[in-house]
Amino acid sequence: MEQAVTKDMTIGDVVAKYPDAGMILTQWGLHCVGCHVNPYETIEQGSLGHGMTDEQIDSMVTEVNRFLSEQHTSPEDEGEEYTGEPVVLTPGAAEKLAELMAKQNLAGHGLRVQVMPGGCAGFSYNLDFENERRDGDYVTEQHGITIFVDKNSKQHLKGVNVDYVDGLHGSGFKIENPNATSTCGCGKSFH
Repeated sequence: MEQAVTKDMTIGDVVAKYPDAGMILTQWGLHCVGCHVNPYETIEQGSLGHGMTDEQIDSMVTEVNRFLSEQHTSPEDEGEEYTGEPVVLTPGAAEKLAELMAKQNLAGHGLRVQVMPGGCAGFSYNLDFENERRDGDYVTEQHGITIFVDKNSKQHLKGVNVDYVDGLHGSGFKIENPNATSTCGCGKSFH
């Protein structure tokens, strides 16, 4: 098996190139995936700093490479169309988005929902206004709001529910992800 990831690669480079590898690294206890030092620290340095042995580091890297080799798609799978909605927008969230876009003079814009490497749990959500489709985007419309999801984020967002909550403890967009195995306390990142 070819090694796509080695222990001398920086954590940031690994997560940028293979976002799903971050999930395995955090399961092993290497939470530097979402840390500010990940662009500078190698997998080996971060692991040793977290008290791992050389054998544990080698096992972790082997597991990452095995996972990545299993994720490789064949050429005939490349053109397969995704059939489910990666993001479900509630009517309350759509209403708030329309209000915000009107207030900011963003007629013709929609919502980009993106998953980024980082955050204390491995991945974080990014919501932003968008006015045009990018190559590889999945685009849908719900409750009058256009939703853009990039190719890399789509796999992490299958069935995600985006709502807007307004309560005594604060207001904001709330994301419920059925694919997340764990989330951080603030709810802004997941694993």
